[in-house]
Formats: sequence, structure tokens, C-alpha cells
Amino acid sequence: MTSPSDGADGRTGAPATADAPDVARPSDHVDQPAPRPGASVTQPRLGPAGWLRFAWRQITSMRTALLLLLLLAIAAVPGSLVPQRSSDPNGVTQYFADNPDLAPVLDSFQMFDVYSSVWFSAIYLLLFTSLIGCVIPRTKHHLDALRARPPKTPARLSRLVGFTERQATGTPADAVDAAERMLRQSGYRVERYDAGAVASVSAERGYLRETGNLVFHSALVGILVTVAVGGGYGFAGQRVLVEGQSFVNTLASYDSFNPGRFFDDTTLDPYRLALDDLEAVYETENVDALGQPVDFTASVTVQAREGEPEPGVVKVNAPLRAHGTDIYLLGNGYAPTITVRDPSGAVVFTDAVPFLPQDANLTSLGVIKVPDGLDEQLGMIGFFYPTQDVLTTGAFTSTYPDLFFPVLTLNVYAGDLGIDDGVPTSVYALDTDDMTQLTGGDTGVDSIDLAPGETAELPNGLGSVEFVDASPAGTAEGDTSQSVLRFASFDIHHDPTQGWVLVFALLALAGLMTSLFIPRRRVWVKATDAGEPRGADGDATAGTVRLEYAGLARGDDPGLADAVAELADRHARALGATARA
Repeated sequence: MTSPSDGADGRTGAPATADAPDVARPSDHVDQPAPRPGASVTQPRLGPAGWLRFAWRQITSMRTALLLLLLLAIAAVPGSLVPQRSSDPNGVTQYFADNPDLAPVLDSFQMFDVYSSVWFSAIYLLLFTSLIGCVIPRTKHHLDALRARPPKTPARLSRLVGFTERQATGTPADAVDAAERMLRQSGYRVERYDAGAVASVSAERGYLRETGNLVFHSALVGILVTVAVGGGYGFAGQRVLVEGQSFVNTLASYDSFNPGRFFDDTTLDPYRLALDDLEAVYETENVDALGQPVDFTASVTVQAREGEPEPGVVKVNAPLRAHGTDIYLLGNGYAPTITVRDPSGAVVFTDAVPFLPQDANLTSLGVIKVPDGLDEQLGMIGFFYPTQDVLTTGAFTSTYPDLFFPVLTLNVYAGDLGIDDGVPTSVYALDTDDMTQLTGGDTGVDSIDLAPGETAELPNGLGSVEFVDASPAGTAEGDTSQSVLRFASFDIHHDPTQGWVLVFALLALAGLMTSLFIPRRRVWVKATDAGEPRGADGDATAGTVRLEYAGLARGDDPGLADAVAELADRHARALGATARA
């Protein structure tokens, strides 16, 4: 035994020399010369090609792909927090009006155009590149693995998972034949390896796990491609319809329209959509949720250019499919019918004006503009209360969203509406900078209060205004449940690739489930001639065979040991083997 004072050669106290070499080192070993004091380590330079190769490997790693997928999900969050110009342009305008300081800052970061922003597109394209760079080499490697033979049986199976032994009577070849049949029936790919008195079979299965993994990532690439193509050739348009109104699917009929980059408006199918009725159901039994909406149903009629009218129904989260477009119900509210007459009684304005809801009880705000027919241009800002009540402060409010006590209040303005300058203005806003307030506020004149069917005189002898009762003929007197029309806001969406998106989404789900629940494992069965005495006539079939079983998994496979034990038990029963002590 060598003591701590022994030399490097382990035999003497002197260090190893040329005459006494170190027996622990190979004969061709060369010692690295000791670095000079203060000398730094010189590393090889990558160069431009090396840095590009390094960057490509980082981008195409699976870790990077998962990180980018997470970043894409996080980057999409602002699109649900603030209105988007692509789907809610009126909401963006209102957001600027409500947040004049914050809105320009958010707009500088493209928060109102999240899904077409530079930073979102960068993540999208990097994810696309990373997935392709991941999938292609892994697919080649997977195909090579499928064509390869199962590996040879390890020499020491006792080091592997689930190792167990049995003894049987017979020959190693017969025992391995039986094991090979069982493994093939269990779906394993098998390869036979025989060497003299030792016979073995190597089996593997679970390559479908990697196939599912590749299908999942390829489907993600497919989703990215189809979403991009659909966004380029599709469109989304919004239209507000009052009960009884209709619109034709043409570019000029939309309130707002957001086409894809490659969209051609000549491809629009000009069908007609009419809103027949909008039914709202509110909670009336649960006191804690009184007035909460339960269901909204828009009954519509769709008619092709050369076809018969077809009834349809649009619900929240239940769009109507018509002529290549999906019709969604976005919102709804009340549209009081207002009629304005001049001093002689001639009608100068009459229309059902959509009022925008301001709270859960549908207290609604609306604007009426009368540009012609009177001595001055007239504007009115109105509040509609479906079930009007008075607060302790004297202000009006609505206590229930349905029509139980409808009241309309109007503040009247006279002057320049600002619509003759050719500058587009919102129908839901009134610019009062060049107008004089005639009622409400500090004018000393009360606002105009109207119930359905009532008429009031306008200030300064301008004429009169009437809140028209829209109840159908035959309605009982005092029944206000249908006295005001309702409106519905529809989103008409066209995506030529949504079927492919569904296909790729299902493929991604199937691939993910496959990769999660199918284990990839290898199993070996080895039969060795135990060398025990044979029969009196020396017949080899009378010998004793030692059977060994073991497995190996790629990744976590908690069921591998049980699978090996089950195989050993089945094989042992088939051969009449006994467990080795």
C-alpha cells in the first residue's frame, strides 16, 4: 500500500522520472506545461460564422421555442385590456376622450394595435423561425431512429430498471423465441441477438411519443401560417342595427370596416341581414343577482341576392354562419325613436337613435343631431332610463335594465354642429364648442323629460320634440315593455382559413396528448445456458436456462418496472419457469 509520502510512481518516495515512469498513466500521456505566472487563458475565437451558428442553435432550441410561446401569450394580454382599432374603433375613440393623458402614451407603444404591432410581430416571427428550426432536424433524427435496429442487449442487465431473473427448462433459443412472440404482440419492435450459449431479444416501443411531439410542433407552425394567411385575406366589420332595420353586406354599409392586407372588396357576397327582434332575459328571482343578464337572442333574417329569406338566431358566443361570414352579437341597448317638428308641425327629423349603455342597469347616453329644417342647427344630448328612479341628490338613475318606467331626458343645444366642414364626426358625440346650451346646466331652464308617447316644446320657439311610443298595435294601455326599440351591435367576420386553424388545433391537441401519455421504453430478455447437467442421453432440451429481464426508459416512466415484471411473469408462465431465489 502506498503511503502519503510515497512518490508519484507509487513505489518510491521520489517523484516519477524518465527512468521510473508513473505506472498509473498511459505510456503516451503528455503533461501540459505549467502556465506562466500572470498568463491568461487563451480561448478560441468564434468568428462571424461561429457566432451565427451559435445564435441559430439558441433560436432553434426547444427551450427558446417554449419561452417565445409564453411571451406570445403574455404579449396578447394588452389586447384584452384596452380596445383595439381592428375590432372596436369607437371604443378607442372613447378611450382617448376618457384618458387624454394616458391614451397617447399607450398609442406610442402600439397598445391599440397589439396584434399588428412591431413587437408582437417580432415575437410571432421568431417563434415561427424557432419552431421550424426545431422540427426539421428532429424529424430527420426521428426518421433515422425509426429505420435503425433496436440496440444490442447490454452485457449487465442487472444495472437496469426492473431487473428480475427466472429459471426454465429448455434451450436459450426456445425461450427467446417465446419472448419475441410476446413482445411483438405487445407492439414492440424486436431484434434477435444470439451468441453461442446466450440468446437475447432487444425490443423497443414508444416512438409514437416523439411522433406526437413533432406533430404538435408542426401543428403550431400550421396554426401560425394559417392565422397569418387568414388575417391577410379576411376582414372584420361592425354594424349597429335597430329592430326592423337591415343592411347589405357591401363596403359602404358598414359602420367600421377593417380589411386584411390582401383583401379585395369585390369578393364580398352582398347578402342582406335584417334584425327582426332582440330579446333580453334578466334575472328576476335571485335577489342577490337581480337584473343581471341571463340571455340575449337576436332573431334575424338573412337573404341572398337571388334567394329566399332564411331566419336565423345570433346569441352571445353563438355566432351565425352566413355566406362565408360569421355574425357575432357584440352588444345591445335601447334606441328611443325621436321625432322633431318645426314650428309649423312639419317633421324635420325622425329616427330610432341608439343610446350607449353606461352601467349595468342600462342608463344610456345618446346624441340627436338635426342639421336642417329649423332656423338653427339643433343638437341634443339625452339620457335614457329604462326604469327611472330619483336619488336623494335629485339626480335620475335606472334601477333595472328592463322597460318598467322608461324616461328620456334631453339637453338642447343650438348653433353649429360642425358637420358642414367636411371633417368626419362621431354620431355618438356632440361638439358643443360653437353651440349655445338652451336647457339644463346653468341655463335656468329645466331639461326636457319625456315618457313614451309624450311631446315637449323646444326652447325659443324652435318647434317640438316627441318621444315616440314604438309599442305595436293592440298593446294594452300602460304596457311599456315594448315601447322602446332595441339595437344590436354585430361583428361580421370573414376568415378563409378558420377550417384549417381548427384542423391544426386538433392535430396539436392530439400530438400533445400522445407525447404526454405514451412512454418510450426498451426491454431486453436474455436467456443463458445455466450449464447444469443434461439428461442421460445428453439431449440439450433437458437443460436449465437462466432468464434475465430488464428495461430502460427515455425520460420519466414510473410504470416501467411493473411492465418488466409483467413480461417476466407471462414469459415464465409460458415456459413453466420458476422464480430464482
